[in-house]
Amino acid sequence: MQHEFWHQRWQQNQIGFHSDEINPHLQQQWPKLGVEPNSRVFVPMCGKSNDMLWLLAQGYQTVGVELSPLAVEAFFSENGLQPALSRQGDFLIGECDGLQIFCGDFFALRSENLGKIDAVYDRASLVALPHEMRVDYVSHLSALLTPGVKMLLVAFDYPQHQMPGPPFSVQGEEIEKLYQSWCEVELLANEDILEREPHFKERGLSQLCEQVYRLTVR
Repeated sequence: MQHEFWHQRWQQNQIGFHSDEINPHLQQQWPKLGVEPNSRVFVPMCGKSNDMLWLLAQGYQTVGVELSPLAVEAFFSENGLQPALSRQGDFLIGECDGLQIFCGDFFALRSENLGKIDAVYDRASLVALPHEMRVDYVSHLSALLTPGVKMLLVAFDYPQHQMPGPPFSVQGEEIEKLYQSWCEVELLANEDILEREPHFKERGLSQLCEQVYRLTVR
């Protein structure tokens, strides 16, 4: 998927993937990672997710990266935040009260940009990408992280032929293939959510499972 696809989605307000609610799996499963307060948590392809506010409220320094300037501006304005702005290479960075958002291409991000990361929260990154881009995403993510980093990964499993992504279906076998060479992989939860996500039912899905994984970088 090219940059223009995501820019158009935000320009046209086609952001059905966004939820104003805090993700319940984040609230329920994050404590199982055992991430110490004041650790730095990375949220790739963060959009304007209010999950970042939840992480901040738990005492974590939170670092996001998002391609769309509209999404970044909306996050700060909708939450009444006034970020300090700076530029680092191709990235415009907004910083405010323990939160840092890099506006730019995830694939251009380097470890020297991010600094030390202690944990990762991926609710909408892996599932936003088609199959051929997921390998590149995981490869690039691995280059940004060090051994011991914990990740909470949320994925969807549904009959891909019934609905074009995003979000895409990423089944457990693919999760293992993508991560097991460099991470310990553990399934924490597997929940059928179709009845409480009627818009997916309207798009033609007969089943939809949300799966949550704990990953630990070796």
